[in-house]
Amino acid sequence: MEQVIGNLNGIDFTLGESILELSYLISALLFVFGLKLLSHPETARRGNFYAGSGMVLAMFTTLLLHKDSGGNGIALTNVWIILSALTIGSVIGWVVARRVKMTAMPQLVSFFNATGGAASALVALLEFPNADMGNYESVLVTILGLIIGSVAFSGSMIAYGKLDGKVKDITSGMMTYINLLLLVAVVALSAYIMISGQTPEQLKWAIYLLLGISLFYGVMFVMPIGGADMPVVISLLNSFTGIAAAMAGFIYSNQAMILGGILVGAAGTILTLLMCKAMNRSLMNVIIGAFGASGAAAADKEGGVMKEISLSDASILLSYSKSVVIVPGYGLAVAQAQHVCHELEELLSGKGVNVRFAIHPVAGRMPGHMNVLLAEADVPYNQLVEMDNINPDMPNTDVVMVIGANDVVNPAAINDPGSPIAGMPIINAYQAKNIIVMKRGRGKGYAGIENELFFGEKTRLLFGNAKDSLQNLVNEIKSL
Repeated sequence: MEQVIGNLNGIDFTLGESILELSYLISALLFVFGLKLLSHPETARRGNFYAGSGMVLAMFTTLLLHKDSGGNGIALTNVWIILSALTIGSVIGWVVARRVKMTAMPQLVSFFNATGGAASALVALLEFPNADMGNYESVLVTILGLIIGSVAFSGSMIAYGKLDGKVKDITSGMMTYINLLLLVAVVALSAYIMISGQTPEQLKWAIYLLLGISLFYGVMFVMPIGGADMPVVISLLNSFTGIAAAMAGFIYSNQAMILGGILVGAAGTILTLLMCKAMNRSLMNVIIGAFGASGAAAADKEGGVMKEISLSDASILLSYSKSVVIVPGYGLAVAQAQHVCHELEELLSGKGVNVRFAIHPVAGRMPGHMNVLLAEADVPYNQLVEMDNINPDMPNTDVVMVIGANDVVNPAAINDPGSPIAGMPIINAYQAKNIIVMKRGRGKGYAGIENELFFGEKTRLLFGNAKDSLQNLVNEIKSL
């Protein structure tokens, strides 16, 4: 037995326990500091390092110093199992992170959310037999960990499938009632487990049924949500993962897990609400409404003709402009064209053109997708301008170049009260003096809504793969 070195409120503590708790405090500080640094692209890399260091510290001090109620540490056999799992997981994570393409980054984030939710659900499932049924708080955090972790896992896997094009939306009005019925079943079964007065062994059937319903609810929860809302859903599921991790922390009375989970849950929730505000929609509307299922076709309106522009005309227009704003979208990521886009930006800047990038909060398939994409290409951070800051300058902008973006520049949000995106704040590209749109074809965007901007009098389209078109444009400008 380790020697007791003190007593606090009638509870003895040892040197090892003191060091362990201190390491959790240091880990929590590293989490907070890392999260703060993650708020800006210039410091995000260091933020990841500090937060990761906090997690490593918490894991290894727990491995070395944790004692059970009998004063025993982790068995040597289990230590090797844990170290093996850590090694295998770290190697897999390193390889995947190095090889993943920027186009698949949203899928990777969803998959990571899923693994976090699954881990928390498994902790709750495995610890339920040890729950004190007379202690409602203990039972409640176990049940919440199981429910939230299961929903985060299955919901994130469906989000992964949608982002990868393997799962289609289900927009039936019945989905709302099915989800409501499942939610009632989850609440009712949870209440029964808590107040039944039975032992965990007797309630084994109920806890497994709750697991199954929660997993199914996670699937049905995400299925009706439209493509343009996926960034919000990913952020929401990320917050679920954090909350589930906090519940696991309460189960084990582990301060590091509790604080880390609360930070992730709070950050994800705040980001979700900010993105909903940026779309001028409530979170409930995102969850219930199948956004972007249909919309009036701009081509059916008077003057609905897409006008093309040649490479030479586009290069001349850009070269002799004073101000150019580039609006990046998912099409830029699909084409892996961020580096060529940066080359174009540098080329125009060398000619004295003021070039900036307009960033919409929900452009792409995950929060901050365009920021990450352009940062990878070493685009200067001060040239990435948020929607609210760039919009006042649009009337004085000579050329707006839209690359692979659709719904975030659609004037239907302002002009058509019947549009599914009515009221959603957009980048006001239509106010610029000239608009060049790069598109692969004449199809609609991810939300399935026709874009009025593409048929405007000031708009010209440059068809083709974004990377090829940008490279040809760069070559054309160089030859001027």
